[in-house]
Amino acid sequence: MLLRKICTRLRPQTSAVCRCRWASTNPSNLVFDRQTKRHQRDWAAAQPDFDLAQYVKDEIGYRVADKVFDLTKFNDVVIDLGCGAGHIGPHLIKENVGILLQCDMSEGLVRRSKGAPDSECPTSRVIADEAVPPYRDGCADLVVSSLAAHWINDLPGWFATCLRLLTPDGALIGAVLAGDTLYQLRVALQLAEAERLGGFGIHISPFVQAQDIGSLMHRAGFDMITLDSDEIEIGYPNMFALLYDLQLMGESNASIRRSANLRRDVLIAADAIYKAMYSPGPDFDKYPATFQIVSFIGWRPGPLMPKAAKRGSQNVSLKDLSKVIEAPEQYTKKD
Repeated sequence: MLLRKICTRLRPQTSAVCRCRWASTNPSNLVFDRQTKRHQRDWAAAQPDFDLAQYVKDEIGYRVADKVFDLTKFNDVVIDLGCGAGHIGPHLIKENVGILLQCDMSEGLVRRSKGAPDSECPTSRVIADEAVPPYRDGCADLVVSSLAAHWINDLPGWFATCLRLLTPDGALIGAVLAGDTLYQLRVALQLAEAERLGGFGIHISPFVQAQDIGSLMHRAGFDMITLDSDEIEIGYPNMFALLYDLQLMGESNASIRRSANLRRDVLIAADAIYKAMYSPGPDFDKYPATFQIVSFIGWRPGPLMPKAAKRGSQNVSLKDLSKVIEAPEQYTKKD
């Protein structure tokens, strides 16, 4: 019964486990090399220290899963696009999820992906490009994605695809790395190369701007869009530790116009510049790295979709928010 339900959600030409399918994007519009990104993810998944470097993805995956708990409806089928090593699945429970379908283009990551506990909800895994997921239109009650969409070349098209996958009243919940991510590393490398070589190349992939996410979702057809932005700052003992962890995360540069290599003297100079500009002080051996996270929620329009309250319908002022938190029963309507 479970296998039958899963197969009905897949496109006719695919099976429950399939090989990678690649987006047919106009080469002149490409920003990222998806084949290179797949190789990077496969390499990372094969490393013995892989699990030690997943702290950012595990944290954001937990935050995405936490937003699923806020949904009042039961989600019979949930699709995790760009599941990676399974950062959302372990936090989902049977009270609001029926079946979890995980999809990622990296076979290495899919093979080691963690799903929801068997006692909670069954998990199916598909090896396919998350930019062109192999599922039928209108097959999912909920689509989730955590720190994968920033590698999609056609981001407007990807949001439109997510909308087509959803049933009416279905929701898209996700998070993506945005604008100011790793700005310290970007500046240090650029200044070091400019000093040593008289110019600089592209070593940090470009990120979408936070203010563009909402407009892209609205253009795709989503309604009741909610966005929030947050920053996570992590301290590293040196710049090389940061670069190694980025490799283990599968987050190395994969832009089409990336520079082929970095000279050793440039790396040493960049490490010194990084510490001089961003370390808290001469007595601190800390290299802070910032990850800007944009979280988003959008709904496919439908009759049961949540609706915004009417203007002026509130009965509590924001200045009384502390009182509401301390004594919520005083502000709850009683029948």
